[in-house]
Amino acid sequence: MNWILRVLLSAAVTMMAAMTIQAQGQAPGGAPAGAAPAGQGQSAPAQPAAPATGPFTVTVVPPVHGTLQLTPPLPADGKYAKGTVVTLKATPEKGYAVDSAWYSVPGRFGQMYHETMSPEFAVTIDQDKRVGASFIEQDAVAQVNVTQDVVYAKPGVKALKYDVFSPKGARNLPLIIIIHGGGWTANDQKIMRGLARELTKGGKFVVFSMDYRWAGKEDGDAKGNTMADLIDDVFGGIAHIMEHAKEYGGDPTRIGVTGDSAGGHLAAVASLMPNMIGSRGFGKTPGVFEYMPSYLPKGKTAEQVRTEMMASIKAAAPSYGVFSATRLNAYSDDPAADASWKAGVAPQEHVPAATERAVPQFLTRGTKDQLIADKDVKDFTDALVTAGQRAEYIQVGGAAHAFFDWKPDERTEATFAKYGTYYAAAMKTFFESVLY
Repeated sequence: MNWILRVLLSAAVTMMAAMTIQAQGQAPGGAPAGAAPAGQGQSAPAQPAAPATGPFTVTVVPPVHGTLQLTPPLPADGKYAKGTVVTLKATPEKGYAVDSAWYSVPGRFGQMYHETMSPEFAVTIDQDKRVGASFIEQDAVAQVNVTQDVVYAKPGVKALKYDVFSPKGARNLPLIIIIHGGGWTANDQKIMRGLARELTKGGKFVVFSMDYRWAGKEDGDAKGNTMADLIDDVFGGIAHIMEHAKEYGGDPTRIGVTGDSAGGHLAAVASLMPNMIGSRGFGKTPGVFEYMPSYLPKGKTAEQVRTEMMASIKAAAPSYGVFSATRLNAYSDDPAADASWKAGVAPQEHVPAATERAVPQFLTRGTKDQLIADKDVKDFTDALVTAGQRAEYIQVGGAAHAFFDWKPDERTEATFAKYGTYYAAAMKTFFESVLY
């Protein structure tokens, strides 16, 4: 088992243990539950496995503030034949807008959601699924135009995409790029839409929420993806966003990056380590550790992209992330993974001196986070301060992990309302102080 899969297995076991406690009505640590780790939903009770040939049960979760229509209609016994394509049509009531049409299945972190922010969603029935629609007050999204699923690269089985949240009338605004979490092996860019919408309020930023390959073979790739591959995707997505930013009213020379959990790690990498972009490969030659973006604009080299990103990425807000080589690389049986190889994916090991390149950082962590320790973030903060970087670390009292996530379940939305909305405003103030 290579090093990344060891780390992911440990993280998954920890998360699942925390979620099991919360599903029983307690927060990790035994206190009465406030909100579950946002974005992961509740752990599903064990169900008998459906035959692989079907038919499969489809459970409709009754929507609030709108209706959901299934075509073809759900049969009386609640089952569809295998391979049936069901179109979900979400219709909001007056004063509301579609947040998402969705289906969910049991997965690594309980119910795992697959969503679109469009009112219609074609779902192929290939296992038992829950389906539903969520709605949001019209005023909460009236300020923004959304462009979904822009493909920026396809280095493996999965097409890599981002969503764009552009304030109406946007013109030459700075960019904020969000990188989602999920243990590097789950979720996609939709999980950050709540944060994206908050950051567009006031009309000062165009926000991009991006996906990347999942580690190992979780995407179905024949060859497992390493952490270096994921970082290649992050730089590739940023390169594509910079190339097309003006189409959405954005200024590609003023960029802030953020992300939570695994995305916090990747956001810190993107902000502090663009100097490591290059064409010579990661660990293929002794002492050489360079990231090749999964996408390069036509006619540009990796080295040209490196120069542009170093000048344009000016700030970061990595939320409850993993930053040190020790935490990211606990074990490895990969012969190439010497100490330098391990350090090559760890932002804490690559903080530039502020006199060479200033990249202010805004850090948050919930005091009840069972995955990320206070010491982890403090150590990263200390490394930033030692290098002369501006660093602000806020401890969010009472919050658990993933409070910036957004999913169509009551507990996740309640968590975001309690913590995400307020600290998104604080994050926005931070980015304004740097990018304006």
